[in-house]
Amino acid sequence: MIQIRNLHKFYGTEGNRTEVLKGISLDIKDGDFMVILGASGSGKSTLLNVISGLEPADAGTVSYNSKNICQMSDKEMTLFRRNVIGYVFQQYFLLPNLNVDKNVKMGADLVKNSNYRKLIEAVGLADKSSKYPHQLSGGEQQRISVARALAKRPKVLYLDEPTGALDEATGRLVLDLICRLQKELGFTMVMVTHNQNIAEMADTVISMNSGKIVKQYQNGAPKSAYQIAW
Repeated sequence: MIQIRNLHKFYGTEGNRTEVLKGISLDIKDGDFMVILGASGSGKSTLLNVISGLEPADAGTVSYNSKNICQMSDKEMTLFRRNVIGYVFQQYFLLPNLNVDKNVKMGADLVKNSNYRKLIEAVGLADKSSKYPHQLSGGEQQRISVARALAKRPKVLYLDEPTGALDEATGRLVLDLICRLQKELGFTMVMVTHNQNIAEMADTVISMNSGKIVKQYQNGAPKSAYQIAW
């Protein structure tokens, strides 16, 4: 269980500060698939970054099984990010000088996972293990970034607009893959997206506006990536 209480985040300097998160409180259940919706500037990506430990909070608490990451030392935070979370970005961030196998192995090495090649197979790119990022399509690069994140065996996977740079067919393929792997591996998943149709795939949906949660609901019958509109 992830418990977020009265979370605040500011950007800027004294006298010119902008409050981006305004007292967010939220629970995320183990094994949940949560989608966070909101227009640009609503605070959704900042929320993702703070609760995943990529950015510090200015006030409030973020607790994983009752352990508040906002009070962690730098060393503790490094271990937390390594052992607990995986992160998939819109822009892939693969290392251009490493091939597919070595990009995924980077994540696997953090937790001494010797079975990482099964993930490359799972994302359908075993035949391209020796290829470099520039030799792959956008969808293939995103699938490798998913495999790299999961090679760490995270308990929670965070995704920031994972289909934002993909066409419809590739976006559906990537979403279907992510959801299938979540069911197989049992991790918690939190995804930020502009695409409101993706919310129909989630267990829990959060809508944000101006740094606040304005709506939250449970989805009684989640759809597959091939059942939603695009």
